[in-house]
Amino acid sequence: MINTTLHHRLFNALEENVHLRGRQFFLEAERGRITLRGKVHTYYQKQMAQEAIRHLDGVDEISNELEVLQV
Repeated sequence: MINTTLHHRLFNALEENVHLRGRQFFLEAERGRITLRGKVHTYYQKQMAQEAIRHLDGVDEISNELEVLQV
């Protein structure tokens, strides 16, 4: 289960990134490992989502399972 404060910080970081606004993300967290799911339009957005949360306190590892809709 994801900590509410961490959950809020993760979603804020994603929403603040201009390349990711309007995208819908699903997050899971367990002992510092964040699993990021959802759909994005480009590989760039996939990478930007990962980078947006990488340096937040409580994030030790990221499993980026975002699906890219087009190349």
